[in-house]
Amino acid sequence: MEELEKKINYTFRDRTLLENALTHSSYANETGIAYGSNERLEFLGDSVLGFVTAEYLYAVMADSPEGEMTKRRAAEVCEKALHKYALSIGLGEYLRLGKGEAHTGGRNRPSILADAFESLIAAIYLDGGIEPARTFILRFIGDNTFVTDKMTDYKTMLQEIIQKNPEEHLDYLLVGESGPAHDRRFEVEVHLNSNIIGIGVGKSKKKAEQSAAREALQLMGYKEV
Repeated sequence: MEELEKKINYTFRDRTLLENALTHSSYANETGIAYGSNERLEFLGDSVLGFVTAEYLYAVMADSPEGEMTKRRAAEVCEKALHKYALSIGLGEYLRLGKGEAHTGGRNRPSILADAFESLIAAIYLDGGIEPARTFILRFIGDNTFVTDKMTDYKTMLQEIIQKNPEEHLDYLLVGESGPAHDRRFEVEVHLNSNIIGIGVGKSKKKAEQSAAREALQLMGYKEV
């Protein structure tokens, strides 16, 4: 348990919550463990995850309509994404599974890992409140590669404009990093030849580059971006 707590950067005051979050129904049914499976925690974790993700997207997609934010949220919290998050912290290694489930690959099954990830969120929320739960969720959401088409277009749009003049050259330069490991902030400058034409900040280098490209486009008069 301590090893997992180090990976998630959170220490539980009530270890029973963590144990419950890691308990699949197959194990609970075989052992008759008092607190049962993690299904109730999964229910709560789904709601906490949805709220924090919506709050985050509302802030970072300030110019986007509801439809785009809805699509992005769906991508961030779908089973595929949650499975990816769970694998990144080796969550399957710590699951309590029934013998049959363990022998048939349950520790790597996307649905089981996704449910356990949501249960873990709920356990953190119940143990420490919304702030540590938010911090944990944003560790994954903030660096996720599921981005909207509009967000990925800025660099392409800028490149297409600059390519009209073959003698011009774009460079993206990382000029700063800050924040703890679970909440890094990157600052990037975009240079046209030797001149800075945009500066961007993001939770990953890719996002910071997109932000810098967007600022450059706005300064060039493309107000719709």
